[in-house]
Amino acid sequence: MSDRRARMLEDKYLRDSARALVEADIQHIKADFAHKGLGERAMDRVTEGAMDLYEEAIDVAEDNKGALAALIAAIVVWFARNPLMSLFGLEPDEDDDEWDGRDEPAEH
Repeated sequence: MSDRRARMLEDKYLRDSARALVEADIQHIKADFAHKGLGERAMDRVTEGAMDLYEEAIDVAEDNKGALAALIAAIVVWFARNPLMSLFGLEPDEDDDEWDGRDEPAEH
């Protein structure tokens, strides 16, 4: 057999092997999709991504407990600012809270 013919048969066997692998992969994917629908797969990925994000957030929070405590304290103080100011006798002006969308304060 000539080198050219041997090379051609070798290439044909490689091509047939690759095609068999691709067809097996296609059959595997079809069977997998028949078992689990597209919507269910999407929901699994979203759930998995959310769990990964949650775990990473927990790790960051554990590593930065002081910063997290300061952030929570700042949020609490922000929401309690009016009662705290009243406690110290610093009542906010009612006119300061009104804003009509212009750059100048509203005139009454």
